[in-house]
Amino acid sequence: MTHRIPIAGLAGSLLLAGCGARGEPSPGAPPPIETAYLAPPDTLVLVAPGGATVWLAEGRRATDSAGAVCLERTIEIRRDSSRVRVPLLYTLSPPTLLDDSTLKAELAHNCRRSAAYRVSLRTGAPVRIP
Repeated sequence: MTHRIPIAGLAGSLLLAGCGARGEPSPGAPPPIETAYLAPPDTLVLVAPGGATVWLAEGRRATDSAGAVCLERTIEIRRDSSRVRVPLLYTLSPPTLLDDSTLKAELAHNCRRSAAYRVSLRTGAPVRIP
């Protein structure tokens, strides 16, 4: 005679194994999938002369060599109804204004700052600062 465990009972047991006594996640359990990748809303970080605003926008989850997790975010320049995304530049910190037409942003990769870039407020084109 074989014994069968109902699938619903097995699934319930597996779900409870990852929870504490009151149904909350046990210590060290990963965050629920719906909150693990939730990016913060776009954030205004700079207002430039001439009306351009600079925003930290969507991002990507990254991990450093020690396993620490961070969120590297894109930069978006907005003026009236136009939006210009700075291509291929993810950052950890808000950019700073260099003059009335350019800003400085630091490239991030694997949760570490690397090269600095001069970014045109008009076109969004990044140029590496030597």
